[in-house]
Amino acid sequence: MAKSTKMTFCSFCGKSHNEVRKMIAGPAGVYICDSCVTVCKTIIDRELRAGAAPTETRTNFKLVKPAEIKKTLDAYVVGQEQAKKVLSVAVYNHFKRLMGQGTNPAVADMRTLGPEFNDVDIEKSNILLCGPTGSGKTLLARTLAKLLDVPFAMADATTLTEAGYVGEDVENIVLRLLQNANYDVKKAECGIIYVDEIDKIGRKTENVSITRDVSGEGVQQALLKILEGTTCNVPPQGGRKHPNQEYIQVDTTNILFICGGAFIGLDKIIQARVGTKVLGFNMAADNSHALTASEMMQSVQPEDLIRFGMIPEFIGRLPVVSVLDPLTQSELERILLETRNALVKQYGKLFAMEGVNLKFTRDAIAAIAAKALELKTGARALRSIMENIMLELMFQLPDQSDIEEVVINGAVIAGNQKPVLKLRSEVETEPVMPALGEPALPREEPGENPASNAA
Repeated sequence: MAKSTKMTFCSFCGKSHNEVRKMIAGPAGVYICDSCVTVCKTIIDRELRAGAAPTETRTNFKLVKPAEIKKTLDAYVVGQEQAKKVLSVAVYNHFKRLMGQGTNPAVADMRTLGPEFNDVDIEKSNILLCGPTGSGKTLLARTLAKLLDVPFAMADATTLTEAGYVGEDVENIVLRLLQNANYDVKKAECGIIYVDEIDKIGRKTENVSITRDVSGEGVQQALLKILEGTTCNVPPQGGRKHPNQEYIQVDTTNILFICGGAFIGLDKIIQARVGTKVLGFNMAADNSHALTASEMMQSVQPEDLIRFGMIPEFIGRLPVVSVLDPLTQSELERILLETRNALVKQYGKLFAMEGVNLKFTRDAIAAIAAKALELKTGARALRSIMENIMLELMFQLPDQSDIEEVVINGAVIAGNQKPVLKLRSEVETEPVMPALGEPALPREEPGENPASNAA
């Protein structure tokens, strides 16, 4: 017999039973799909939370001083002193703005200000971080997320497109913040959002094109009002918007935005602006060519970013610009040894789980840093090099229970020698070596005994 062709549709969103996972039937031919049930549950939970805690205010945050913020950043990020100070002051002022709008006891002293400040509103200062890959932009943002009591969200600008095209809407950035705040709108409106790879949404060309730049200039235009402050409609489940969907309204006026990007080629634009242009055979020497790329980046101006492909309105909403310097070899060595999550400590912990003591000599640390410097990918190259060195060891160690200690020296990094494996009986007869994490010994001069040069 032929099957019935009768279709059932959701009475709320209009989807058929073929477009949803589950269709629930009600009285008098009323149906509701699983998507609408999820949205209804979200609305009910939000209303119940708002009714259960009406006295909670969005100013109930701890005021963290700039010196305390920078001290925490110093434990994870090597160098970049100027960028850490800029972030510390910006986050501190963000807390003061939030507290100044409420009745938090921590800002009781602010109430003693003169009457001339009663009508003064402090505006937020969004931040733009410029720096090469691997210099610590994303790590700074992640470290701030661990420190702060406000909701924090990270987003990638490369996934965003203009509304109506395949990709993510800019409202999905705010959705991540709302999710991290457990859908508490008032708490999310005081959060911080870090947008990575912001340079990838620059205009692809300076010439006017007849086609729309939906992932470049179109995204910048869509971000304008969110950066400045507006009430945006956020879909609770993310994705694209449709007319029958329930939205959550979030005010972005008090949300602090931090944008980061590598801006490859920006130094050449700056050099073209500051360089001396002389015509004729008897040309004077151009001193601007003696400057390095990092020194050029320190003199970045809004007009340079506009020539790079950012629209003026977008740059105007990021008044604070901080430039991160490329990492030097000595800073890469400190990243390997001194930071809270140093790679040497990470691999030492992995080997300790196998009952093996892992040690690196000073020349090995220097060789790893030098090789990472040649790759020109910043601190990201360190893990790649370490993984290649440790691959065979981590593959063999679980099957060898008689190994007590592994020593990595400079010859191992160069590929001229295999790691030194010491058995348990050999280690017991040797003098005690410095433990992992102790202060590094000074470098040995040529001709001295390298055996005593252990980290």
